[in-house]
Amino acid sequence: MKVSTTALEGVLLIEPLVHRDDRGFFLETWHAERYRAAGIPDEFVQDNHSRSVRGTLRGLHYQVSQAQGKLVQAVAGEIFDVAVDLRRSSPSFGGWVGAYLSADNHHQMWVPPGFAHGFLVVSETADVLYKCNNAYAPEHERVLRWDDPTVGVRWPLSGETAPLLSARDAAGALLRDAPTYP
Repeated sequence: MKVSTTALEGVLLIEPLVHRDDRGFFLETWHAERYRAAGIPDEFVQDNHSRSVRGTLRGLHYQVSQAQGKLVQAVAGEIFDVAVDLRRSSPSFGGWVGAYLSADNHHQMWVPPGFAHGFLVVSETADVLYKCNNAYAPEHERVLRWDDPTVGVRWPLSGETAPLLSARDAAGALLRDAPTYP
């Protein structure tokens, strides 16, 4: 597998080795020893699966306690996946990175604890799987506003179409008002 660093320290883009032939393909989506060597924890406690339609924007989510690291991949369709640095001690505090993850490219993104995470579905539908290294704790979950002008995520939205948001995501906090990490 190929592991690339991003502009945000700790966020990694993983390109698994894909073996293709006339029958299809095979790849390892998780191998504890290899991922540990790349700096990704080898203990995950929860796997999640979401399916969404084109234009759905989920995020930007994080937990103020029980912070979660997430290993994210799209197994059907395509998403634009985003991580936002919420560590006040980081030189990249408030910065973001994004990458296209799809069933075709098989890329994964490691979003470590201390970051908000979200994605936009750019295909007709997308199935997203992600492993979490800490359990979901709804009492600690927070939402950073997806269109915070201070963060300035450049979502690949087409035309003047607004994204499909949950009520909770639409009411996300601006960075200046959001609880963050030390």
